[in-house]
Amino acid sequence: MIAMDEIKRFQEERINRIKEQGEAPDLKQSAILFTRESIKSGYSYNFSWMGRPIIQYPQDMIAMQEIIWELKPDLIIETGIAHGGSLIYYASLLELIGSGQVIGIDIEIRPHNRVEIEKHPLYKRIKMIEGSSISPEVIDQVKTLTIGKQRILVCLDSNHSHKHVLEEMGLYGPFVTVGSYLVVFDTIVEDLPAHYLPRPVWTKGNNPKTAVIEFLDKNDQFKIDYSIDNKLLISVAPQGYLKRVN
Repeated sequence: MIAMDEIKRFQEERINRIKEQGEAPDLKQSAILFTRESIKSGYSYNFSWMGRPIIQYPQDMIAMQEIIWELKPDLIIETGIAHGGSLIYYASLLELIGSGQVIGIDIEIRPHNRVEIEKHPLYKRIKMIEGSSISPEVIDQVKTLTIGKQRILVCLDSNHSHKHVLEEMGLYGPFVTVGSYLVVFDTIVEDLPAHYLPRPVWTKGNNPKTAVIEFLDKNDQFKIDYSIDNKLLISVAPQGYLKRVN
C-alpha cells in the first residue's frame, strides 16, 4: 500500500509540474529561443538510433516512446522515410513489446538508404512503400495492411506544405484508432520567422501547423494533447500531437 501511495504521489507531482511548465513564460521563451537556434544549426541531424540517422529531437523521441509503450499499437504508419531512423526506432520499441509492424511511406526511397534499412536486424517489423503518401494506389495498400489491426498510430513527416499535410490528415486520420494519436511533425515551422528555412514553400502560413488548425476546425474526432507540449517544451511538433477522442 505504501509503495502504491508513493507511485501515485510521484505521478501527481509530475502532472502538476508539467502544468506549471506550460504556464512558465521565462521557461517557455528559453525553449523557443533554443529551438530556433538549434534548427538553424541542424541540431536534429546529429542523432541516430541503432545505427541509422533519425533526424528527430530527443524530446520528441521520448514522447513517441511514451505513447508507443502505453498504447502498444499493432501498427504504426509513418509518411516520410529519409534515412529510416524513425522506422528503426519504432520497430525497436515494438520488438520490446513483442508485437506490431511499422509501415514507412516515401515518394522516393533512395537506394543506399533502402539497402541499410533492409539489412538492419529490425527490418523484420518494417514494410516500406514507395510512392506518394496521398496517391490512391498507396492508400489502397495501406488500407489493406490495416485490416484486423486494433490499435493504429500515424505519424506524418513527409512533404510539409499546408496542402499536402492537410490531405494526408484527411486520408490517414481515419486509420487512427480511438485513444491513439495522429502525430504531425514540423508544426514548429509556423512559429519560426518567415522564410527561416531553406525551402521557402515551408514557411509561416504554409506548413503543418496551419494544416492542423484547418483540419481541427472541421474535425471533432481529434484534440491537441497540450500536456505533451507542456512536458517537452522543446519539440518540432508543438500542437502536433493529436489524440483521437471519438
